[in-house]
Order: sequence, then C-alpha cells, then structure tokens
Amino acid sequence: MKKDSLVIVTGATGFIGSNVLNALESCGYCHIVCCDNFGCGHKWKNVAKRSLVHYIQPEQIHDFLNDHVAQIAAIIHLGAISSTTERNVDAIVVNNIQLTIQLYNYCRDHHVQFIYASSAATYGDGSNGFRDCDDMDYLGKLAPLNPYGWSKHTVDKYLMSHQAARKAQNQVVGLKFFNVYGPNEYHKQDQVSVIFKFYNEIQDTGNVNLFKSYRDGCPDGQQKRDFVFVQDCVDVIMWMLDHPDVSGIFNVGTGHARSFKDVADLVIKYSGKDSTVTFIDMPEQLKEYYQYFTQADIQKLRNVGYQKPMTTLEDGIRIYINEYLKTRNKFRYEPDYI
Repeated sequence: MKKDSLVIVTGATGFIGSNVLNALESCGYCHIVCCDNFGCGHKWKNVAKRSLVHYIQPEQIHDFLNDHVAQIAAIIHLGAISSTTERNVDAIVVNNIQLTIQLYNYCRDHHVQFIYASSAATYGDGSNGFRDCDDMDYLGKLAPLNPYGWSKHTVDKYLMSHQAARKAQNQVVGLKFFNVYGPNEYHKQDQVSVIFKFYNEIQDTGNVNLFKSYRDGCPDGQQKRDFVFVQDCVDVIMWMLDHPDVSGIFNVGTGHARSFKDVADLVIKYSGKDSTVTFIDMPEQLKEYYQYFTQADIQKLRNVGYQKPMTTLEDGIRIYINEYLKTRNKFRYEPDYI
C-alpha cells in the first residue's frame, strides 16, 4: 500500500486507536484520518502530537467515504461501544454491528483493506475453547456472556460467512484482542485494565483489591486472563496492513494465561511501595458473566507469518509503570501538560 494513500482509523482517539495513529505516523503514513468523538474529557491529548490530515466524527464517515473513494486504501475499524457492562443493546447494535457491516460493505465494493477489532469476549465462558478459526460450525457454538461480546460475535459470523461465500477481492481481518493494557487507557473509566486500576489503588490506599473466587477448584486470586500489552496489538495491526493477502479471524494475546495475583504482585513490585492484597466480594451483577480463564491460541497468527515475540507480563507491566505511570508522560504521546 502506498503511504500517501488515505488510511482511516475509527476510534482513533481511544486506547488502541491512538497507539495505532502513532505507529502509522512513525512508519511514514502521511494521510491519516482520525474518526472519533472527542467529548468533553482529555482524549484530545492522545492525539496532540499527531500530524493528521482529517478529523471527522463517526456520523460524518459515510459522506467522507463517498467523497474520497479513489484515495482510501485501508480502514482500521476500532471504534465501538466497548464496555462489557453496557446494557443499551439498541446503541450496541447501531454502533458495533450496523456500522461495522456498513464499513465492510464499502471496503468490499471498493477493494479496500478492512481490519477490525473483534474481542476475546466472543468466547464466552471459554468452555468451547479459544480457537480463532473461521469455521461457521465452531463459531455457532460460542456463547458470549454480554451484549458487547454478542455484538462482536455477530459481526465475526456475518463477515466470515460472506468471505466464505465469495472469492475475496480485499483483505478482511478480525482481531480478537484479549485483555489489553498500556498507555492511553486512562479515559476508559471502569473499563481500564487491572494494571492501571491496581497502580492507582496502591497510590491512593496502599492496597490492591482482588475479587474472591466463586468457582470450586479456583482459589482466590487465581482467576486467569491473557494480558496483552497494547504495543503488541498495534504491531499485529501494522503487520496486517503490510500483508494485504492475509484475511481471517486471529487471536491477539500472549498465549499464556496469568493470574490476577500475579498481576497484583508485579504492580506492587514495580510501584516500589509496600502494599497488601485484599480479597473482596464480587458484585452480584458480575457473578453470572465473569470469565475465570482466558488464553489466546496464537498459532494461526504464527502460521500466516507473524513471528514477533509477544511482550511478557513482567516486561509489559515494568514498561507501563516505569515509562508512563510513574512519569509525567501519563498519556503515551502527551506533550508536557501535567
């Protein structure tokens, strides 16, 4: 892809999106389109150092697409209602399902690369495994636990069935991100990573709170997730952009599940403060939807040629805390504001 072509990033001021903007700019892409809502908060700081051609709001994207048909080379679609506790299903349908399918149809019709964010939430409780295959029978067995996961799963099934039914003329990649952490997530409120949450708890109280376990055979603190550093997610996106012949659904994680107790101990270690871990009751509304184990199978990603090692939990937490959370550079690419 020519680096003077237009690349559109939706959700561009958000967590993964703003990191992707930096990577695109660092790699020499000079016509980057930021599609997102800024709101009244500090998300603008995530893009304050970027040199972008266009800022557009999501409701303007269709007009923009129609006005720049010949110039658009790729859409990296990261925008969505990403809260796993969101209960407004109508809003989720509009933002997560309908918009994604509309963008997919545009890319299909105009031979544009389409890379979109799926989620490990599509796997539900994990009882059917964590296989990132395109097989419709397997996809049909997955049972997400919340509307967010259902919306991503609905899109995966729709896009993969359409890809299978025709000879693909453009790249279509769905990336199932596992538990992502790293700089520029501060604005996500209750959806921030536990690394960010634990670090702030230590600063405020000297204590880290972990949910008790309510599953036989799983001790308190031994609930496990595949925690993936945001830079790894960005690297996979950039690799896909450079390999337009690759399509399909791919897990993006480390391939190793780690316990919340491991995370708490590492955050305490790199925070450099004496802290304790306390086990607290899980809110009743979470018990029904809680995932006790996630672990990405990334062999498919390796098989198509992505070979860069994933950042270990130890290295990722150390970098995040020492290079960002402990410094004034709280926001990854922020000028010297706070």
